[in-house]
Amino acid sequence: MERPLNEPADSLLVVILGPTASGKTSLSLSLAQKFSGEIVNCDSVAMYREFEIGTAKPNPAERALAPHHLLDFVHPPGSMTAGEYARQGRQAVREIAARSRLPIIVGGTGLYLRALLDGLFPGPQRSEELRGRLREGAAKNGSTYLHRMLSRLDPAGAKKIHANDTPKLIRAIEVSLATLKPMTEMWKQGREPLMGFHILRIGLNPERSALYERINRRAQSMFDQGLVEETRGLYRKYGDRATPLQSLGYRQAMHFLQGESDLASAIQSAQQAHRNYAKRQMTWFRREPGVNWLEGFGDDPAIRKAALDLVEHSL
Repeated sequence: MERPLNEPADSLLVVILGPTASGKTSLSLSLAQKFSGEIVNCDSVAMYREFEIGTAKPNPAERALAPHHLLDFVHPPGSMTAGEYARQGRQAVREIAARSRLPIIVGGTGLYLRALLDGLFPGPQRSEELRGRLREGAAKNGSTYLHRMLSRLDPAGAKKIHANDTPKLIRAIEVSLATLKPMTEMWKQGREPLMGFHILRIGLNPERSALYERINRRAQSMFDQGLVEETRGLYRKYGDRATPLQSLGYRQAMHFLQGESDLASAIQSAQQAHRNYAKRQMTWFRREPGVNWLEGFGDDPAIRKAALDLVEHSL
């Protein structure tokens, strides 16, 4: 069906998704340089200032190649919900498109990406009192306490959230208690998708053994570059108020600093945790509609050319 002459064409929005260490940053920079693009971060931990080594953020030289948005903008004791990210992300992509430049969303946090593109249900407001009680309960009763609680309130929701993902568990419990309905039921209500854009999803799917090898090297490199020292400094400065200290890499460094593991075990645990995370990411992203899957890493010349062709044909 042809578009009416008085109806403006949708702007192109490129989304680069895939597991950790698959080369999303490298590919995004290639596309941004080729097509006058600007990059919108969609990694929930890279949004926090001062968290550098364990987030694999673009380095200063990479950031100089293209404008970056929603990177290093959250103070460590603060928080960023998926809903707030969606609001700011939508504003960013609209402003980029208004400058006649190409918005490119890059990152591996599936819930935040879904919130930006598809919208979220109109859930209840946050209750800091309830959240505080839940955190205290988790600290007293162990890391699986929140997951067991959610399993009673919303069994389907508990299956979708990892037992160590405290922020998501707290929000799911909060929604279930406030609405007296499972959060999975609320997900079905009232979403408002992003309008005005033609969305091109490009997914990176490297061969698993090669991906795991790269993940292992990256985790080792983080410790070699001073992840333990960075974690020590952040904990001294912010204590438990800095929720990103519970994220991958930082959590294992904290275990070492607290005497719960030796350094070699902490590195091995970080490698395993990142590999497990990559598997969960791919399970999530395979549910994304209309993904153009490329079977390799984003820094592979053949993959880069295939992605460039996809964008070229979509403009």
